[in-house]
Amino acid sequence: MAQAGLSESVLKKLFKEALTETLQEQRELLHDVFAEVLEDIALAEAIRKGRQTEQVAREEIFRSLEGNG
Repeated sequence: MAQAGLSESVLKKLFKEALTETLQEQRELLHDVFAEVLEDIALAEAIRKGRQTEQVAREEIFRSLEGNG
């Protein structure tokens, strides 16, 4: 089987160019992916903090939301 005569530096350059082009063309997709990741991190942090706080009854939460608590 014949091997292509591309050096490592040429392959590295081609890969960088392809990656740069892809990132430029798919900027919105990349933005959406990062936004999802950040939302997941924030949700996980909120859950972690919530587990460290005192539990309250559901009715108490709704009273507070309605302005009666």
